[in-house]
Amino acid sequence: MKTTLATMITLIAASSAFAASGAESEGSGLFLILFIGIGALIIVGQMLPGLTLFGSMLKGLFSGKDAESRN
Repeated sequence: MKTTLATMITLIAASSAFAASGAESEGSGLFLILFIGIGALIIVGQMLPGLTLFGSMLKGLFSGKDAESRN
């Protein structure tokens, strides 16, 4: 029991020594910017067909034609 407790205290005390301070980071790297840019392109690429379909749906809903003539 004492050895387990001593081991746990040692690990808890030493865990803060292994934490990164963040002082050596120089900001966003090239790969992070590319990753965010590609993610934004995917989102925009998915929104364009969705907005087109939404516009077509609104056009169909608010057109002046009868419901029977659409069939």
